[in-house]
Formats: sequence, structure tokens, C-alpha cells
Amino acid sequence: MEAANEHNDSHLTHRKSSFIEPHDLAIEVAPSSSQTTNLEHATISKEHTGTVTSSIINLSNTILGAGMLAMPAAFANVGLLGGIFLVTYSGFMSGAGLYLLSLAAKQVGHRSTSFFSVSQITYPQASLYVDLAIAIKCFGVSISYLIIIGDLMPQVLAYFNVPEASIFMDRKTWITLFMTFIIPLSFLKKLDSLRYTSSVALGSVFYVLLVVIFNMFNTSIEFPDWSEIRLLHFDMNFFSILPVFVFGFTCHQNIFSIFNELQDNAQTKINSVIKGSIFNGLAVYQAIGALGYITFGNSVKSNILSMYQNSPIITFGRLAVVFLVLFSYPLQVHPCRACVLKIVSGYKAFFGSYAPVGDGDVENNSQPNQQISPATDDSHTLFNIITICIIFFGYLISISVSQLDLVLSFVGSTGSTAISFILPGIFYLKISSQLKRIVYGFLVMILCLTFNFRKLLVY
Repeated sequence: MEAANEHNDSHLTHRKSSFIEPHDLAIEVAPSSSQTTNLEHATISKEHTGTVTSSIINLSNTILGAGMLAMPAAFANVGLLGGIFLVTYSGFMSGAGLYLLSLAAKQVGHRSTSFFSVSQITYPQASLYVDLAIAIKCFGVSISYLIIIGDLMPQVLAYFNVPEASIFMDRKTWITLFMTFIIPLSFLKKLDSLRYTSSVALGSVFYVLLVVIFNMFNTSIEFPDWSEIRLLHFDMNFFSILPVFVFGFTCHQNIFSIFNELQDNAQTKINSVIKGSIFNGLAVYQAIGALGYITFGNSVKSNILSMYQNSPIITFGRLAVVFLVLFSYPLQVHPCRACVLKIVSGYKAFFGSYAPVGDGDVENNSQPNQQISPATDDSHTLFNIITICIIFFGYLISISVSQLDLVLSFVGSTGSTAISFILPGIFYLKISSQLKRIVYGFLVMILCLTFNFRKLLVY
């Protein structure tokens, strides 16, 4: 028993030491404790520059995306009050998952916490599942971006009176054309130059919100009769549309980055970030979902922007969303590829131990000091093959599937649900010894698993 404990201690020590950066080593060998303190303070001040406000903006930007375009159609499937309830419920449960992950990060203790590092000190064998969940989620989101491009670009050209018979009015044409921009960007190992500021991205989101609100007063739109607006609706489609609500609040892959970068990552500060971000998501989703459903009734499509008649305001909104998802696509390929690389490179044998190579958050997997595999030509070949597969299969699916809500349902019922509900509960159950919070972790996990099993029964 003592030998086993010593082995575990050495394992944890080894894991923690892998997060030590060169500047940390310099601090440790400083000759004076006062000098060490000063150096540590300088390092923290330089690297951990996040504030509560900037963190709320970043996390809100992660939440608000393609899901908002499908929210009115989701409301149409469950009714007005049903949609309001499910948005609120999904937001609350997502916030609970974020809270559990922040508590798990506190238990880990260092400033390089990630899903991978938490899984390594809780369930090392589950690292495969963690990487798989993130890969599925990111791959699905990348497909939804291509579908949005295919839906919106023909409508942008329709404003300029391009004939319907033109090849440029075919959604497949635009998905194919935009791939010429997407492919070279997706092979980049560093994507910092492609990252829009979160404030600009949120500007596009709130522009769409203003478009939906503005068209509530557009007399040229033939509004459905109030008798057609269902307050509550329940059928077997409920379990296929529920993941759309779950998908909308999935931002958990970024909570560890925020924890690592905050100047003051006390639990009260983290809680403020979680509450502010979830509130922003609730406000936007409730408004777009409810107002979009009231505007078009049960005939609303899975992309709300495709429902409006052409006008300069609507055309600009469509174009803004197109370019937003265009430059966001490589940011989804990047973590997806990193996770697949870990799975392929780390799974040594069929019954062998899973030992993913590299560490850090999915967004940081391109750091120069990360070793994907030994520095051989094979590693570069594998990198290229995986990138090609992600792009190629995503392209095939996007030109074959035109329903945005169908893709979001699949992503929401698999990767998003795992990241939002299952993993937070499992991680915190393992790390924490406090019974009250363990019970709550079980609640989060059981609710999620129940919905997933029902989803499987539907399909």
C-alpha cells in the first residue's frame, strides 16, 4: 500500500512538474526568497492579465454563435414557454457544470489547468474520452459553419438580383468556393493572427439580435396568427431538439483558460465570470428564440436569417455572419486536430494504456514546446492527413446536409453534453471529498446521461 501511494505521489509530482515553464524554473533557483517573491509577482503580473470583464466577454463570445440562428426553430418545436424554460434550464445546468470545473481547477492548484491535466489526476484512462468529446464537438461546429455559409451567401447575392438559375445561387457552390480560403488557413499551426477580438465577434452577434428585434416592427412581414403560436408542445422530437439548447451554452472548453489567465482567480471572481456569461447567453437566446418564433411561427427555418426578405440591413447581417464563421472555422479545426493527434499518437496498443502526448488547453496545443510525437517526418505526415480528413469529411457532410438544427442536435447530444454535464460531474466527484457537492455532481451527471440515452432511443 505504501509503495502504491509513493508511486501515485511520484506520478502526481511528475504531472505537475510538466507544467513548469522556463520562467518558473528561474524563480525556483533564485538565491533570495524576497527576490523569488518579486520575480513571481512580476511573472504573474505579466502573464495573468485577464480581468472579470474581459473574461465575461471572451466566454460570452464562446457561448454565442451558430446556436442563436437555430434557436427560433428550436422554440417552434417545443412551444414559446417550452423554449423559454429550456433555454433557462440549459443555461442553469451549463453554469453548474462551469462551477464544478472551476472547483476542480482549484483542487489542481496550478495555473496550467486543462481538461487533460484534470483527467490525468482523476481518471487517466478517460483521457481518450475527453479528447474524443472535444474532437466531436469541434468537428460538428465546423460543419455548422459551412452550412451557414451555404445558406446565407445565395441570399446575399439575391439582393443584387442574381438569377435563380445561376450556379452562384447554389449553396454547394459557395461552400466549395469558400473552401479555397479555409483549406490553407486550416493547416496553420498558430492561429493567433486569425483571432478576431471578442468584442468584434460579439458585435456581429448583437447586430443579428437587433435585426430580429427590428423586424418585429416590420409591417411587410406577414405575422402568423396568435392562435398558431404554441405555448407548449411535446412529442418525440423533443429529445432530438433538446441538444440544440445544450449546444447553445457549451463553452466549457475555455473555462480553464480563463481560470489560468485571470489576475485574481479567486472563486468569487470565477463565479462572477460564469454568472455574467450565462446571463448574456440567456438574454440573447431568449430574445432571438422567442421573437423569431413569434415573427414566423411554426414555418420558421433552422437559420433565422434565411427567413427575412432582402434589404441592405439584412444583407449586411448575413454577410457579417458569413465572414464571422469563415474565420472561426480554422479555430475549430485546430483543437479538433490536436485531440485527434493525441488519440492516434497516444493510443499505443488496443489494450495498452492511453498516454496522450502534449498538454495544455485545446487552444494551446500548437505551442512550440508541445511534442505531438517524436520529431520525424511521420509526425508531419500524420498532421497533414488528419487535417485533410477533417476538412474533407466536414465538406461532404455540409453539402449533403442543409438542416443546421440537425447538425446542432447531433453535436449537442454528444460532445457538447459530455463537456457541459458529464465531465464536470465526474471530475469533481473524484477530486472533492465534500458530500453536498458530490451529490450535486451526481445530479448533473445523471440528468445528462438520461437525456443522452433517450436521444439514442429516438435514433
